[in-house]
Amino acid sequence: MSVEAPGILALVREDLRDFAGYSSARSARLQGEIWLNANESAWANAADVDAACRRYPDPQPADLRDALCALYGVRTDQLLVGRGSDEAIDLLVRATCTPGRDAVLVTPPVFGMYAVSARLQGAPLVDAPLRDDPREGLVPDFEAIERAALARGARLVFLCSPSNPGGAAIPLDAVATLARRLADHALVVVDEAYGEFSDVPSATSLLGDLPNLVVLRTLSKAHALAAARIGVAIAAPELISVLRRCQAPYPVPDPVARLGVAALSPDALARTRARIDQVRIERARLFDALSRLRCVRRVYPSQGNFLLVRFEDADAAFAALLAAGVVVRDQRAAPSLGDALRITVGTPAQNDRVLETLATLAAARPAPISTAGGAG
Repeated sequence: MSVEAPGILALVREDLRDFAGYSSARSARLQGEIWLNANESAWANAADVDAACRRYPDPQPADLRDALCALYGVRTDQLLVGRGSDEAIDLLVRATCTPGRDAVLVTPPVFGMYAVSARLQGAPLVDAPLRDDPREGLVPDFEAIERAALARGARLVFLCSPSNPGGAAIPLDAVATLARRLADHALVVVDEAYGEFSDVPSATSLLGDLPNLVVLRTLSKAHALAAARIGVAIAAPELISVLRRCQAPYPVPDPVARLGVAALSPDALARTRARIDQVRIERARLFDALSRLRCVRRVYPSQGNFLLVRFEDADAAFAALLAAGVVVRDQRAAPSLGDALRITVGTPAQNDRVLETLATLAAARPAPISTAGGAG
């Protein structure tokens, strides 16, 4: 006879609730002068002039973890550091979804890694498409999400806020309502990769009242450390403990951890905030200028560092930009976005090139035929 798991652990795979995971040479945190417990080289590599990479790193680098906790306003037992948000997404799917049984719900068009991780785990994928609101853009249909999650046995519900590629942010009251309605049924995961650019506060403020809520954050976007691959999952301590036991050893290389700590110093954070302000200004400028172009059908309002744009001829727009040396994200294969491109907000000069290129394309298009006036 099985015993029902308490609280949030009931949403974890039954076979992983008491899984111990791998115990690495650094897990025991032993102290000594001569370390001969991990079969590391006794000598540094000739290219490692500071001898910084000879030993395995701390599985959860304390200085980096503390800096991230201070940044996001959470406790250390609520936060897991990993290889970008992608690793957190994969860990959540593997830790909660029994293959062939527990589903993952996504809201297309949306970031593709949720579906990739579900496919790799053999978890059924459930779609609850975003609805296209004339004023707000691509936004979740929360009633449809709730119905589909309960009907299809979703163990994970992924919400992207601000949404990629749509750009809309999700109000906290909507997140809280959904999490409460899915309590004991599913984890609600809010991916805030672009949260720094948004006017909507972080869902981390809801964690105390909603144990089935998970928040993902990253240093890849606003903090300009995409190559460092530093991301976090923030959740109830019991769930963080499970994810840590499922995580592969040594997820954060020591040079990366040091870079992350330096990037979160007061001076670096002040510069990052200034860049965020500049992105917001340029985002508004791009939105207004693109909206006036004849070749553009629609520009979606965005809380991210990008704009989703529908074109009269997306193929021509993509080709023109590429010919001008500008690479944008082609969204035409995504559901309902057959005429859309996603344009990241660049520097003022880079944005000027985008606008100049598209203005030239627009000028080459014939003006629409007027239908005003009476019939002859």
